[in-house]
Amino acid sequence: MNRFNRTFAVLTAALLLPAASAFAQSDAAAPEGDAAAAPQTIDAKPTAMDLDALLTAVQNGWADERKENQRRETEFQQAKANQAKLLADAEAALAREEDLSQRLETTFADNEIKLAQLTDALTSKLGTLGELFGVVRQVAGDTRSNVEGSMTSLQLGEERADFLLELGKSKKLPAIADLERLWYELQREMTESGKVTRFTAPVIDGKGEVTEEEVIRVGTFVTIADGRFLVYQDGKLKELGKQPGSRYTSTVDDFAAATDGLAKLAIDPGRGGILALLVNTPTFQEQLGQGGPVGATIIVVGLLTAILAVIRWVMITNTSRKVSAAQKNPVASNTNPLGRVIAIYEENAQTDPETLELKLDEAIMKETAKLERFIWLIKVVSVVAPLMGLLGTVTGMIQTFQMITLFGTGDPKMMADGISVALVTTMLGLYAAIPLVLLHAAVANSSKRVVDVLEEQSTGLVAARAEGSN
Repeated sequence: MNRFNRTFAVLTAALLLPAASAFAQSDAAAPEGDAAAAPQTIDAKPTAMDLDALLTAVQNGWADERKENQRRETEFQQAKANQAKLLADAEAALAREEDLSQRLETTFADNEIKLAQLTDALTSKLGTLGELFGVVRQVAGDTRSNVEGSMTSLQLGEERADFLLELGKSKKLPAIADLERLWYELQREMTESGKVTRFTAPVIDGKGEVTEEEVIRVGTFVTIADGRFLVYQDGKLKELGKQPGSRYTSTVDDFAAATDGLAKLAIDPGRGGILALLVNTPTFQEQLGQGGPVGATIIVVGLLTAILAVIRWVMITNTSRKVSAAQKNPVASNTNPLGRVIAIYEENAQTDPETLELKLDEAIMKETAKLERFIWLIKVVSVVAPLMGLLGTVTGMIQTFQMITLFGTGDPKMMADGISVALVTTMLGLYAAIPLVLLHAAVANSSKRVVDVLEEQSTGLVAARAEGSN
């Protein structure tokens, strides 16, 4: 009996689980705000049921489960049917697309064959016209590039470049009118390249401001305005940031003032290329500045020494003229060396010849010292100047090798400063040494001539005193 009771209890618990689950779901589905669905108190105890009520509850739970399962099965069958329909539709669409792809491939292959046939037919019908078409396109492209960079576009406009661009890009045979205009543009460009014309055009100055000025175009080589050269870039006239040397700019005003005949003007056959190189070429003053501190020292020392040499040469030349004049009228005087030597002779006329010779030698030595003053400095600087140039050369080469060590030899401009210092200082050293050597030779020779005259006259005075004559 106990065994039967335990088995009955287990089966009853198993049967009550679905009913309890249904009751829990109904409680969860009830709205929170519905006070009737929620229990009034937490401590409320369930009402006791008899076995018949329990059996009825179990039967009702089974019925609900069967209904739910039937509903789910119905939904699954409907979803399965829909999926089968979608799959059938997708397969049908795939079949249609594959059929369309096959038809397009067939059409493409047929078109390729037709295109090859038509191309062959066109080639055979064109004959030599195909070569003409290629030549026209090539000539139109070359002419367009020349026209876009030509100064004549300032007057003739840019529409011809547009025409040449379209003709060069065209894929059909050119018309007779196009061929005639191509010939006309070629002839017009050649004609304008040989003319010198004046006209008004916008010019961009160094500050970026645009002003209308009267310009003179010399063919396709150069354009000038108001005494300066202009450069043609990007379809506009621009003022150079730096004008070339006076050797070239001096011809601008004379050419602009000429109205007929021939006039001299510097032109640029490279249509601006050579002019740009001339602008970037350093002037003589800029080259001197590239010598650095050593070059500046050579210039200062060389100029001061050259001024001193010229002053000494002028003074010695004047002294030589006075001595030459005193030779014709040998009298004692303090205005020239020979007069002072004669004064010494007259002061010691009664002494013996040996003493007189010593007195005259002393006077000549004093005059020689005056004449040869600072000549040694000229000689020293003429020797030191090349050495200073050599010092600058070594300094510049050291700087160059330092640049090579840091940056390599990829960019020659990185080494340009050191090489400039080396070459410019050497040049300045030679510039200083050569004229100083010549000045030293001239000054030394002039002073030596005066000293020779004094020694000659002194020897003659001593000889006359030894003979006892006046």
